[in-house]
Amino acid sequence: MLAEPKCFERKCKYFIGVKWLGDEEISEVCICEAFPDGIPDDITYGKNKHLKKVKGDHGIQYEKEI
Repeated sequence: MLAEPKCFERKCKYFIGVKWLGDEEISEVCICEAFPDGIPDDITYGKNKHLKKVKGDHGIQYEKEI
């Protein structure tokens, strides 16, 4: 993984970690309770802080871990 996921940096309580889909680093996908199959890039590495509902987030949005 080249960049630190923003959801990890912001300490989202729903962030699970990185899942490998293959043998290469490029196959890494960040996962969380809201996106168990992979967090969208605009949330993981972009400017979307996931404070509002996003299609496919199972009704779970960012919450800071206590």
